[in-house]
Amino acid sequence: MNNEPHAIAVMDGTCALCAFGAKMVHRLDKTGTIKIAPIQGEAGTALMVGHGLDPLDPDSWLFIEEDGTVTRDLDAVIRLGRRTGGIGWLLVWFKVFPKPVRDWMYARVARNRYTMFGRAEMCEIPNAELQARLLP
Repeated sequence: MNNEPHAIAVMDGTCALCAFGAKMVHRLDKTGTIKIAPIQGEAGTALMVGHGLDPLDPDSWLFIEEDGTVTRDLDAVIRLGRRTGGIGWLLVWFKVFPKPVRDWMYARVARNRYTMFGRAEMCEIPNAELQARLLP
């Protein structure tokens, strides 16, 4: 991996919705500068702990930009969508809801994501280029 600064999306590596998110990041990020850190990996765990979150309770999403700006949960997903562009911009529409409502919506989906979307191992996605984005 090069030493160039890169943005990092930290997400649950065993969630089917997050695996879909990882595929969308790969498809939409034409610059290739956004890395993905599954929470269950060494980098993801360290980033969660470093931002005061419990990696054993992976209900949070983090998006860390090159300049160190950190957003979490639905705001992180919105920021990532804005950053990747394309259909990712549709996520900006969630901004019409006040932050407490966005937080409530995110918490409901996060707590029920396995029931709603199932499980999928992000690290088993067979796309070699997407695998190159994953941090250990």
